[in-house]
Formats: sequence, C-alpha cells, structure tokens
Amino acid sequence: MAVLLAHEIETPRPCSYLPDREASLETLLMRNVTAQEYEHLLVRGWRRFGPQYFRPVCASCQECVSLRVPVAGFTPNRSQRRARAACAHLRVEVGPPRVDEERLALYRAWHAERETSREWEASELGVREYSLQFAFPHPSAREVAWYDDSDPAGPKLVGLGLCDETPHAWSAVYFFYDPAYARLSLGKASVLFQVELARERGIPYVYLGYRVLACDSLRYKAGFRPHELLEGRPELDAPAVWSVATDAPAPEADAPAPAPADPRAVRSR
Repeated sequence: MAVLLAHEIETPRPCSYLPDREASLETLLMRNVTAQEYEHLLVRGWRRFGPQYFRPVCASCQECVSLRVPVAGFTPNRSQRRARAACAHLRVEVGPPRVDEERLALYRAWHAERETSREWEASELGVREYSLQFAFPHPSAREVAWYDDSDPAGPKLVGLGLCDETPHAWSAVYFFYDPAYARLSLGKASVLFQVELARERGIPYVYLGYRVLACDSLRYKAGFRPHELLEGRPELDAPAVWSVATDAPAPEADAPAPAPADPRAVRSR
C-alpha cells in the first residue's frame, strides 16, 4: 500500500515547453506504490519518475493533455511503418531497468546531441541520478533495450526505453538513443514496439504522456492514431473521462520522432 512522504504544489515558474507560459507541478513523493495504485494515478493524468508522481496544475494553461493509444484500434501510418521496417534488424530485450556504464554512455551521447541541436542545458547524469530517475525499484518498472548485433565490436546498445506496466496500462516514460542511428526513427519504432507488446500481453492502452501541440518535442504524439485525450484534471477520488481525439491527423514526416523532454526539468521542479 502506498505511503505518502510529501505533497507539493510548486510556485509558478517559466515553462520548460512553452517559453511564453508559466508552469506549476503537483508532486507526490511516495513509496510502496503497487501497480494497481499507480494505474489509478496514471488514468487520471499522473506520471512517474522514480518515487515522484506528478501532473501539471498550471493556473492559466491547459496545453499539457494526457494522451493514450487504444491498442485494439491502432493502425500505424506510412511513416511509422517505415520506421518499424528500418529498425527490423535490431534486437529488442524487455526486462527490469538496469544501471551500467553502457547505459550512462548512451544517455550522455544522446543528451550531448540535444544540447547542441536544441540548446538544452548540460546534464551531468551519474549513477546515483540515473538510478533514482530511471531504475528506482518499482513493481511496474520496465526497460526496453534496442541492440545492433551487426556492430563490428559486438552487440551495441543503440536505444533505451524506460516504461511502466500495470494490469491495464503500458506507459512510455522516456526514450533515448545513439545519435548515429537517428536516421532510423527509433523513437517511432519504439512506440510501435510498445503498442505491439501491449497487444500481446492483453493490455488495452499505451500511455504516451502529455501532448503539447505547440511544443516540437511533444507534438509528435498526436501522430499515433486513433488516440484518446483526458478531459480536464480529475481528482484522485473522481472518475476519469477520456475522449477520442477529433482534431485533424498530424502530417506524416520522414524525420525521426522527437524524444520526450529532458527529465531534469521534471526533477528540478
């Protein structure tokens, strides 16, 4: 049973996604959270990094909208099918999150590229920080690792997805990859793999976090259709209402899907 250690609503600060907005997170610090308890939060728009559970509670903005993909009705578009085909030669392993130098090196290489291409702040993520954010012990925590077995030096880790699994939900938490493999659109292929994995396991929904149409790093989620959007910000003791999105489909593109926003923004909030 979950034990609440702290509950905080932060003072508004500059938004990490939309430069002209202010943002505020509601955060729960908890331990001993069961998969069922976590699913109750997830369905109501909460996300998890390590022992922190959070959701946006911005007073003047509703641009962060929780998005989930109903597995039974999902059909990949042409661009997503191309990404899956481009990554077909890679091997995928699913298991509990791990911490080692290979994973740290992959994260650092990916983040360094983002610091150049998107002007992110530098990240000095070490073993302790990686363990707390990405490999914190939790019954729902999963890791989806992508390997290139054709590399001359032997099997090479080229992509890593951090995910959560509950009885009726699969949550895509974070994904990073080797910048040298950007042409393969690993981000798109990773989402497709998770949808297919959820279908195999009888899980009806894949949660992709928050869609922010005005943010380049989060807009891509709208391309996975059909999808449902959470209405409002339901309280924990209230029912959650999800509606099928009726806005126009996102245009297909050949560029790799952007990765989720830097988790350090969440950690520092």
